Amino acid sequence: MSTTASTTAEVDGAGSPGGAPARTKRAGRRSIASLVLRLHFYAGVLVAPFLVVAAVSGLLFVFSPQLDQLVYADELRVDRVAGQARPLAEQVTAARAAHPSGDLATVIPPVEATDTTRVVFSLPELGEKQHTVYVDPYTNEVTGTLLTWYGETPLMTWLDDLHRNLHLGDAGRHYSELAASWLWVVVLGGLVLWVRRQWTGKGRLRRLVWPDLAAGKGVRRTRGWHAALGVWLAVGLLALSATGLTWSRYAGAKFDLLQEGFDAHSPQLDTALSGGGAPAGGHHGGAPAGGAGEYVVSDVDAVVVVARRAGLTGFVEVTPPAEPGTAWVVAQDDGTWPVGFDRAAIDPASGTIVARSDFADWPVLAQLSKVGVRFHMGYLFGIVNQILLAALAIGLLCVIVWGYRMWWQRRPTRVDRAAPLGTPPARGAWRHVHPAVLVVGVVVVAFVGWAMPLLGVTLAAFLVLDLIVGLTRRRRARTAAPTSPAPTAP
Repeated sequence: MSTTASTTAEVDGAGSPGGAPARTKRAGRRSIASLVLRLHFYAGVLVAPFLVVAAVSGLLFVFSPQLDQLVYADELRVDRVAGQARPLAEQVTAARAAHPSGDLATVIPPVEATDTTRVVFSLPELGEKQHTVYVDPYTNEVTGTLLTWYGETPLMTWLDDLHRNLHLGDAGRHYSELAASWLWVVVLGGLVLWVRRQWTGKGRLRRLVWPDLAAGKGVRRTRGWHAALGVWLAVGLLALSATGLTWSRYAGAKFDLLQEGFDAHSPQLDTALSGGGAPAGGHHGGAPAGGAGEYVVSDVDAVVVVARRAGLTGFVEVTPPAEPGTAWVVAQDDGTWPVGFDRAAIDPASGTIVARSDFADWPVLAQLSKVGVRFHMGYLFGIVNQILLAALAIGLLCVIVWGYRMWWQRRPTRVDRAAPLGTPPARGAWRHVHPAVLVVGVVVVAFVGWAMPLLGVTLAAFLVLDLIVGLTRRRRARTAAPTSPAPTAP
């Protein structure tokens, strides 16, 4: 729900043939509707362009898994399934031969029979990015190497950066955080206005969720489509706003403070082995591999077998010891419902799990955050999640277009006062709010501004600008007011 330009009388439902009596009666009533209308209108007008960019870029990203399968078919899939897969250790050795530099970061075994094995190497000069070498599990043939970012291919990374920061780095992240910060305000404001308008008389639920198809052309028909579709989209848009804010730059930092305060982060996995600094799994033979910790590559197969027997199924990432005297770590990264994010620290020498962290034991807030992010990215319910996100993005674009169309339809058309756009809601709406409600509102707004700094800063900037514009208009009005003629002598 992006823009709604109506007059205060329309919001309150006023309107009689004469007009004046109804308006006078309504004017004395305390109501927050005028303030909500003004906030909804200006928030929609000013934030809608950011929402358009977020919706379009998100729509492009949501189907990136399917695009990956087309663009990187040679790297991600094997041409044919040829019997039993070779040991993972052989595949890692083949990847190392093709990529001799860097430290082994993770090994990702195939999930489907047609998947390649992914062997990931970290290099200091790449920063957060890594080189992923793809290996045919049946022939040990290297099928390609890609520059990846947290497992994302170059195409997915490009689309992800477009959605998050428009390829402008940290400065570009302001746009997406601004959109997410204001989205819930616009949605809730629109719901309040529409429910207040429609929740009277018979058939109110139908009028709330379905536009008036009998309405003639004009703002009434446009408003019906704008508001009714907004009702259908409301829950999904609120979910996108909340999940997007959890990993934003400023509001995300506040969310981290909340998690720390409630001790609600995902638990750390203790990887220390008993016996101090002995290399893990040295009895299997082979020279220790290079890296931060000491390990032998042949241990990777035993580690995966132990993890599978312990129930860590599906998509897993196998990480070698980070330092001497620590265990291998196998972590599920299955974001499709029911999700799998269990982790285990495994000692290959004894074939035992020395520590384990199950997703079911995580704090509820950490669970909700993890699942919410997966929903936001379109992974939670597979293609159903992707279709739902695409529908939300397209629906939001339609609501925004109808909002701007209403603004244009409400423009004055008389020759003596024609204007290109509709008149915004009147200033001074806060005067119609009950003092007690206003005090509570100020406290709530102050807290929200702290929790979502970009929302608070932009709201404060709007209030200052609005005050300046109001003072300027009053001064001009007083200057232009005709002075009374001086009385003449008889």
